[in-house]
Amino acid sequence: MRLDYVRTFTLGLGFMVISLTWSIYNAFVPVFYERFIRSGATVGLLMTTDNIIGVTLQPWVAYKSDRTWTRLGRRMPYILVAAPVAAVFFILIPHHTTLWMLLFTALGMNLAMGFFRAPAVALMPDITPRPLRSQASGVINFMGGLGALVAFFIAAPLHRMAPHLPFLVTGLLVFPVVAALHRRIKEPRHLGAHRPRETSFVNAVRSVCHPSRRRVLYLLLAVFAWFVAFTGVEAFFTLYAIDVLGTDAASGAFTLGFLALSFLLFAVPAGFIAGRFGRRRTIMTGLVLLLAVFAAAAAVRSVQVVRLLFLVAGMAWALINVNSYPMVVEMASDAEAGTYTGLYYFFSSGAAIVGPPLTGGLRDLFGHEYLFLYAVLPVAAALSLMRRVRGGEAVPGGRAGTAVAFR
Repeated sequence: MRLDYVRTFTLGLGFMVISLTWSIYNAFVPVFYERFIRSGATVGLLMTTDNIIGVTLQPWVAYKSDRTWTRLGRRMPYILVAAPVAAVFFILIPHHTTLWMLLFTALGMNLAMGFFRAPAVALMPDITPRPLRSQASGVINFMGGLGALVAFFIAAPLHRMAPHLPFLVTGLLVFPVVAALHRRIKEPRHLGAHRPRETSFVNAVRSVCHPSRRRVLYLLLAVFAWFVAFTGVEAFFTLYAIDVLGTDAASGAFTLGFLALSFLLFAVPAGFIAGRFGRRRTIMTGLVLLLAVFAAAAAVRSVQVVRLLFLVAGMAWALINVNSYPMVVEMASDAEAGTYTGLYYFFSSGAAIVGPPLTGGLRDLFGHEYLFLYAVLPVAAALSLMRRVRGGEAVPGGRAGTAVAFR
């Protein structure tokens, strides 16, 4: 059994464009908001719109996509309709003349992204045999990381020529990529013949709290914990670099690039490592490495040493992040991959909402110099939770040996 690299690469193009879009959005939309809004807290709240949608709209859409079947498939209709709408709103964002126009276009883009993002993610387990999902996740994560690099090094400089150009170029890329997805990816017909039993979304969510499915809940709580740690460090590291390491904002941002580059280079190998040694063991190894990196970084005051540590952190994050989603959907039946994708987004997006303010609160209480120690605690919690997780490994032959169906 071999991974279909052409089909996986095509799906990866979709994730590259999504990553490119969010990177441009996060880089420039706060600048647009600050022309009208003085409060940094308000701007920050507006910039969490995508995460709020991630814990509300996206899980529901993912759940509904499991119960959708048309001649185009169950995921593709959401992508074909919502992705072009998101692109149009994205292109219009820099053309605002009032705050209300900016809010309208930004919210429209966020809502449209919320309607197709989770179904697009759920396409990976739909079209990939279970034993190969970690490898496919590695390729897709690599493409997503590549999209972020393209955004920062190619698309972002276009802003100097004209503020709307990064948005225009990125938005226009969506259309050929969606066409390629429609042409190259055909959803398996058997998935439409075995739809999950009808139940409410609330009952579907409650089911993971059932004692027989506690291993799923432990894994999702671990996902929440390590994203709390990571998003907290990511949000406050530039300030940490200024206040504690004695450097400037540009140097702090450059240092974060070491982590991003290491993750990009190690994303594909991380999937193959999990295929060889198992997902749980690979994730736990990544957590131990991340724990060691954060503990070591807390003890040093040299930006050069932190950069070296971030190279290891990027490798660790690849071992964790590349394999966590395949492990979650491995615990679902094929008919419920979308619902479990929604649950994954619920916990990871919830952590992105909780992580930065929690880290900021600890920073206010105990000081700026303990940033990495604040991250040690949730990583340790994630490691403890992962020790309780059973299942989620790839089963030879592609059968759902640990599948869980909602009742």
